[in-house]
Amino acid sequence: MDTTILAAVNGNLATIGYGLAAIGPGIGLGILIGKTIEGMARQPEVAGQLRVTMFIGVAFVEVLALLGLLTGYLFT
Repeated sequence: MDTTILAAVNGNLATIGYGLAAIGPGIGLGILIGKTIEGMARQPEVAGQLRVTMFIGVAFVEVLALLGLLTGYLFT
């Protein structure tokens, strides 16, 4: 009886942990994309370069979210 309750609590803690780990990349993406759009509005002539740099940054931020997801599976 105690082991089933402990397993349920462990699963719920992993879910809460991933939710907390997803907050950082979510905020990071919002700031990154917002500042890129702001830069494109201020200087339209560098829009292409800003877009490429933004996509590289988005890839790095998404890796953080994936690491948070994988960590929940690795340590269970």
